[in-house]
Amino acid sequence: MAIVIVSGTGTEIGKTVVTAAVAATSMAAGLSVAVLKPAQTGVGAGEPGDAAEVARLAGDGVTAVELARYPEPLAPATAARRSGLPAVRPADIAEAAAKLSAVHDVVLVEGAGGLLVRFDEEGATLADAARLLHAGVLLVAPAGLGTLNSVALTAEALAARDLACLGLVIGSWPEAPDLAARCNLADLPGAADAPLLGAIPAGAGSLEPPLFRAAAGEWLAPQLGGTWDAAAFAGRFSPSGD
Repeated sequence: MAIVIVSGTGTEIGKTVVTAAVAATSMAAGLSVAVLKPAQTGVGAGEPGDAAEVARLAGDGVTAVELARYPEPLAPATAARRSGLPAVRPADIAEAAAKLSAVHDVVLVEGAGGLLVRFDEEGATLADAARLLHAGVLLVAPAGLGTLNSVALTAEALAARDLACLGLVIGSWPEAPDLAARCNLADLPGAADAPLLGAIPAGAGSLEPPLFRAAAGEWLAPQLGGTWDAAAFAGRFSPSGD
């Protein structure tokens, strides 16, 4: 039974696609998977949210659960206040994840934005839910310039709360990586104080689901059910002079 919190250093960096890839590799290994989206923002009634997108990419066998939906694309606490709808609290997230874990091998809890984005007016965050669940955090980050600082800050926030960073996945690896991205392959594990566990190719989320599922294992390290090799990948893109 495993509950994993999928968080990021910011928004629009590939958390949903990473979550889908982990779900796909887990299902390929014969495990049952649930994905929990505590607060979906910026999506209207009847429109597919992030949890549904994970299920679409990873396969119909994924159990997709959403606890709350707010129409405006804002932080959950702000979106809840403006909509007049109840906020999602850490205890709600922990209870839902625990129930899913009782009947699934893997539960992936996908956050909104970064680790410390507020979910309610009391300032509760995804980190508080992780503490209640005693769950590790899989960190998703961008590839390029500026990512080292945001990764280091998130790693410090995790350590300050005695939360384990399971590893780091690059949410969108460019087809033609620049010098910063290539250097970051060597520097990101140090910034995160955790291993680099994968790199998702840019545009992977636009693949047809069968192709996505077939390729997912190539993007993730064995710890996440794949075959991706961090050292070989870094060596392939190593800048001259290193």
